[in-house]
Amino acid sequence: MTQELGTQEDGGHAPHRSRVAGAKAVEQPAARRRARKRTVAVTGAARPLGESLLRELLASPAVRRAIAIDTVRGDVPEAVWRLGDPRDPSVVDRLDGVDTLIHLAVDLALADDRARQQSMNVRGTAAALTAAAAAGVPHVVIVTSAMVYGAAPSNPVPLDEDADPRAFPENGLLGDLLEMERLAARAPQVHPGLRVSVVRPAPLVGMGLDTLVSRHFEGPRLLGVKGTATCWQFCHYEDLISALVLIATSDATSRPGRQRGSQQDTGPGRAVFAVGAPGHLTREQVEKLSGKRHVDLPAAVAFGTAERLHRIGVTPASAVELQYLVYPWVVEPRRLLGLGWRPHYDNEAALRVLLAETAGRLSLAGHRVGARDAAAGAAIGATVALVGTAALVRRARRRRRG
Repeated sequence: MTQELGTQEDGGHAPHRSRVAGAKAVEQPAARRRARKRTVAVTGAARPLGESLLRELLASPAVRRAIAIDTVRGDVPEAVWRLGDPRDPSVVDRLDGVDTLIHLAVDLALADDRARQQSMNVRGTAAALTAAAAAGVPHVVIVTSAMVYGAAPSNPVPLDEDADPRAFPENGLLGDLLEMERLAARAPQVHPGLRVSVVRPAPLVGMGLDTLVSRHFEGPRLLGVKGTATCWQFCHYEDLISALVLIATSDATSRPGRQRGSQQDTGPGRAVFAVGAPGHLTREQVEKLSGKRHVDLPAAVAFGTAERLHRIGVTPASAVELQYLVYPWVVEPRRLLGLGWRPHYDNEAALRVLLAETAGRLSLAGHRVGARDAAAGAAIGATVALVGTAALVRRARRRRRG
């Protein structure tokens, strides 16, 4: 039996002022205002991102009810809370009367417990899609990452959001993201009538998110690869939230067609939305804003050393993941911009938020170092090993030339 707390089934709730600071409102046409209001459910609702999304949904005139699904009750009393594990098939019992399900019960941060992270991401996404189809929910929104496009020196800037995912299918977080994408692409084929919107944000900042990118900016230097022009793009979490509200409530997103130019035969039930501040920051702009210089290494040295250190557990990032810190993967949010969405934070403002959050922290080789950090020794050793290997390669080359 569903455990339901908070707002009662009539869906009434007190008016709630938007907490997305300064977010630009999307002008709603008259036909949209007259459209029936939706009931939107959110998994992972007790997490900070889920709670922020719930508040924005409750503030939207297009939403009748916001249903919160998680293992514990969060701090949004105006929502209808239905407690349960989003990874369990019984989540279908929590989806009665739902028009759109936004699946946020995912873990995209640096994780020590990979088994738990994989279960949350892959098993949870499969459960959400299957339960939605069984409950008759017509629309599901899945959040992955722009990382699925892959990072490569040959990537166009920006990437077309319809481009096929070309990330390397490794066993870490990237593997989870690609499997989530596969499940989202297959769901409309297995469950005719189900619509799936896949949201791929650029690197997220704000809310103290702990990611590979945030750890990179905690370091004393920024990594660079010789011969490569690094491009940086960001997505503030508030802009992701405003995008999710629009995707969940817009009539235009309820009729996704096959993506033009895409090799993926996903059928008429799936649409992709890239999310991020338009444009990008150059290497020189990032150095000026951050006050940190780049250390350039040959690609073979940087990636080869990183992979060896990752295999023995010294660094959290593999060589494949390291590519996202040096090669471009800038996206263009074309569909959202066409729907009237406008981000509040441009790339410079988002980077300033990230720099403010990481000020006073120190990460070496991806490990956060503090006065009582037990991993400090290993982290420093990893950094020395990386730089030392580069020095040995340069010395060997000089000897050969001599």
